[in-house]
Amino acid sequence: MLLWKRLRRSDLGSSAERATFATLHTAGLAAPALREGLTVAGAERAVEHLRTLLDASAVALTDDVRTLAVEGSSHHHAEHAIEHAQGVLRTGQTEVLAADDVSCGQPDCPARVAVASPLIDGGAVVGALVAYRRESSALLVRAVQEVAGWVSGQLELASADRDRTRMVEAELRALRAQISPHFIYNSLTAIASFTRTDPDRARELLLEFADFTRYALRSGTEFTTLADELRNTERYLVLEQARFGDRLAVSLRAAPEVLPVSVPFLVIQPLVENAVRHGLEGRPGTVRVSLTAADDGPDALITVEDDGAGSDPELIRAALLSAGIGAPSGAGVPVDGAAAGGGQGRTSVGLGNVDARLRKLYGDEYGLVVETAPGAGTLVRVRIPKFSPGLR
Repeated sequence: MLLWKRLRRSDLGSSAERATFATLHTAGLAAPALREGLTVAGAERAVEHLRTLLDASAVALTDDVRTLAVEGSSHHHAEHAIEHAQGVLRTGQTEVLAADDVSCGQPDCPARVAVASPLIDGGAVVGALVAYRRESSALLVRAVQEVAGWVSGQLELASADRDRTRMVEAELRALRAQISPHFIYNSLTAIASFTRTDPDRARELLLEFADFTRYALRSGTEFTTLADELRNTERYLVLEQARFGDRLAVSLRAAPEVLPVSVPFLVIQPLVENAVRHGLEGRPGTVRVSLTAADDGPDALITVEDDGAGSDPELIRAALLSAGIGAPSGAGVPVDGAAAGGGQGRTSVGLGNVDARLRKLYGDEYGLVVETAPGAGTLVRVRIPKFSPGLR
């Protein structure tokens, strides 16, 4: 038997609880638009919800030079919000505008007064929130101030997002700069050596070199798939094997289920480059470098291992501390750069970049971890969450 139960009003919480929920819900609707910054498009989407929060006749958002968006039944007032906000933009203080400044004189006009409050980003006044009503009150003034403060917080977050994007772009430029003239020269020299003895291989290597540089230098990319990262790393290894011949042995294994995982751009190749360069330095005979990508529950687990010269873990720890990243607790050592000595400065920017980006995106538990000892090679582990809220 299907039983129906009539919900009583009390089942939905008290009136205060319902009002709190409604306020939070409305603020949540406005937040995404404001996180775009103080733009026309974002303001147009946000003002409707801000008017609901303030229960105002009309609401307007301005920047420091123009009215960005208005919402309500008194557009003929709110469209002049930039004029009404001049005092606020100049002083950074909330102002109440009386009927002499706002009212059009029509007896049925719902906007006779206005409250304007500054929007602050980075300590500077960047705009104003202006609310219009038939009459003012101390509660309205306080409400406009509080909402303007909340909007300012969203704008601060938007600025932080933009700063983060610029920082990531700068870090990627630094990584791209790691494609040093030495690598380019050595790769082209290796390719040239095959032009007479094995023209077909020379052509294949030239295509691999072109694809590698095209991928590494492409712009506007913060994330890619693990499959693409592995393919580009494979191109790098093909070029290095052409250069070093039998001195470099490579193994690459990847679980199919992790290939579509989204990963930060250029997060694997710098680790493999470190393994190749550091592993071969001062080490006679063949050095083996293995790269694996495995499914590990909620994460993709990537390991880069070489049986080269290895390093003293304390030297790596000291290098981390000197770089200001800090040393970890536990068995592993988060890698900021390469170990001290042996020409490793060339790779420190790349590894430090990878470690910093991983921690920034996913938290400290996702930084690089290295296990190494003199004469025992080096193992670097990277965990990438398969799904991370807020990241594309």
